[in-house]
Amino acid sequence: MTVDTVTSELLAEHGRTYAEEAGITLRDRPSPLYRLLVLTVLSSIRIRAATAVAAARELSRAGLRTPRAMADAAWQDRVDALGRAHYVRYDESTATALGDGARLVLERWRGDLRRMAAEADGDPGALRALLREVPRIGPVGADVFCREAQAVWPWLRPSFDARACRAARNLGLPGTPEGLAHLVPPERYAVLAAALVRSGAA
Repeated sequence: MTVDTVTSELLAEHGRTYAEEAGITLRDRPSPLYRLLVLTVLSSIRIRAATAVAAARELSRAGLRTPRAMADAAWQDRVDALGRAHYVRYDESTATALGDGARLVLERWRGDLRRMAAEADGDPGALRALLREVPRIGPVGADVFCREAQAVWPWLRPSFDARACRAARNLGLPGTPEGLAHLVPPERYAVLAAALVRSGAA
């Protein structure tokens, strides 16, 4: 199969970002960006992506869509929301991390992750370092956030992390961010990155 055919079939089967699956209409606004950060925290441990997505949806359903709402929620309410999504092995420690992270976002960036982006000043590496200050987010989590956030922050493009590049090589596609950037328009990079990660996990 040609590269174009492989890419088309990949997108047809897996072409949906994790934010979309979690019910987040990602925009350059405080609430959707914060909900993406929550999804990132939930995805930053060894747990099935579907469970992390379900937990993000459940927290949103419980009204925890902003750092203020998350910080003000009772710890037990966060635990209960995670439990409803069967995010049970790490529910208590994650409930604590979410509360601590929400307070950090409020204190450091006044509840608006666009201020984090401004602090990074167009440097993806600087953004990754700032993301790693959030409890539970490490290098892998920072990659998850950047993969998805490139949909609304063009200065992160192309953001294809090691997992996406490895999956691409396994499919016979270019295995570098620069190579993958030629396969779809820039506004589709986040979708392609998510599709590659999904295909690698399938």
